[in-house]
Amino acid sequence: MRRLSAPDRTGARADDASSGGGGRRPRMLAVFAHPDDEVFCAGGSIAQWARAGAEVMVVSATRGEAGQIRDVRVATRRTLGDIREAELRLSCHRLGVSQVRCWDYLDGTLADADFGRLVDRVVQVLREFAPDTVISFGPDGGYGHPDHVAIGAATTAACHRVADPRAWLEPPEQFIAAPAPYTPVRLFHAHFPARETLLMDRLASWLTSRADRFAGSSDYVHALLLIAKEAGTMRYLSDHEQVQWYPPGSSVVEQGEASGELFIILSGTAEVWQEDGRGCRRRLRVIGPGEFFGELGVAANRPRSADVVAVDSLTCLVLSRGEPTKFAGRGPSARLTGPARRALDGTQEQPGRPDTTEAHADGPDPLESDVSDVIGQKVSALCAYRTQLPLEPDMFPRQVLVEIFGRECFLETPLPADPNAAAATQSPERDHDLVAPGRALEVQR
Repeated sequence: MRRLSAPDRTGARADDASSGGGGRRPRMLAVFAHPDDEVFCAGGSIAQWARAGAEVMVVSATRGEAGQIRDVRVATRRTLGDIREAELRLSCHRLGVSQVRCWDYLDGTLADADFGRLVDRVVQVLREFAPDTVISFGPDGGYGHPDHVAIGAATTAACHRVADPRAWLEPPEQFIAAPAPYTPVRLFHAHFPARETLLMDRLASWLTSRADRFAGSSDYVHALLLIAKEAGTMRYLSDHEQVQWYPPGSSVVEQGEASGELFIILSGTAEVWQEDGRGCRRRLRVIGPGEFFGELGVAANRPRSADVVAVDSLTCLVLSRGEPTKFAGRGPSARLTGPARRALDGTQEQPGRPDTTEAHADGPDPLESDVSDVIGQKVSALCAYRTQLPLEPDMFPRQVLVEIFGRECFLETPLPADPNAAAATQSPERDHDLVAPGRALEVQR
C-alpha cells in the first residue's frame, strides 16, 4: 500500500540546489472549484501538512453562489456568495491554511469560461507561490461535476506549463516580474474509489453500545441526511439511502423478517409492538423524530425483534445495504427477498473495510492519506459551512467520523522534468520520494 504522508521538518536536501535550499518550508497548493471542496477532498491532508510546518494556499475558483441554502437563517440567495467565501476562510483557518484566494468565476460556469485564461490564472499562482505539491481534481472531477472537471483540467495544464523548462524562456507579458524557475511541482488528483463502508452498520453498532436510547435533534437528523447523501456521492459510503413516507397504520418493519435497513424518524410517530409465542401482542413504546429503529437486528445480523407501525404520517431516512429489490416479499417466510435476506443467510458477502489500493492498469496506484489523527480539525472545518451542513463537532461518535472522513486518496500525475530528475523519479529502488524543499511524500510499500 502506498501512503501519502505529511512533510517532515528537515527542510531541503543538502544536495538540492534547485529548490533554493536554506531550509525553506514546504509548500502545498490546493486548487478547487467551490468553497468546501478543499475540506471534503483534502482537508485532513491539508491539516497534516500545515501542522508539520508547511505553508498551504487554497484557491477556490468560485464563491459557490449557486449552491444550496440549507439554513435560511445563515444566508439568502443574494448573500450566499459572500457568506460561502467567509465560510471558506474560516474553514481554511481551522485547517491551518496560511493563504486563501477566492476568485470571481460564477458558480456553475467554469466549463464555459475561457480555458486559456483560467490556465493563465493558475500559472500565475504557481509562479508566485512556487509550491512543491499541488492538489486538484482529476479528469473525472471526482464525481463528474463540470466545474470540478474544468478547474482540474486547468490546474493540470498549468502545472505542465511551469514544470516544462521551455515555458520559462518567453514568459507571457503578465508574468514579466515572475520569479525564477523552481523545481517542478508534483501534482496529485483527488481520487474517490468506491468503498464498502456502511454507515448503517457503524451507527447500529454505536446505538446498541449505548446504555440509553438516543434521540437526535432536528439539526442532527438534517446533518445525518446530508452526510449520507454527500458521502455517498463521493463514494465514501456504500449505503443506499432514501427518504420514505409511510401512511398512518402501515407496517414499517415486521417481527421475524430480515434486518436489512436502519431507520431514523424525520417526522411523525410510530409504535413498537412485540408478539410472544402465544400470539399475544404488547406495545413496547412510542418513538418519534430523531429516534432510530432497526439497530438491534442490523448490529446482531438477526431477524427483527418487533413490529414498527406508523401512528400518523411517518417519514424516515432509510439506510440499507443495497437498493431494495422491486418484488421483495415481507415477513419471516418471504421467498422473494433482497439484500437483507442474502446478508442474513450468508449468501451475500458482508461489506468490510474497503480496499483503496485497487489496481489501475492505465495509471498509477492510488496514494492513501490516513488523516484520522486530525479528524477533529477536518470536522471543525466542515462545521464552518453552515449554509451547506448543519453539523456540530460532537454530533457523531469520533469512530463514525473516522470511518467516513478518516482517509483521503490521490492519484499522482506525471509532470515534465529535466532528464536527471526524471531518471530519479522513475527509479524502482527508491522507497522515499523527496519533494523539494522537504520530505513531502513518503511512499510505504
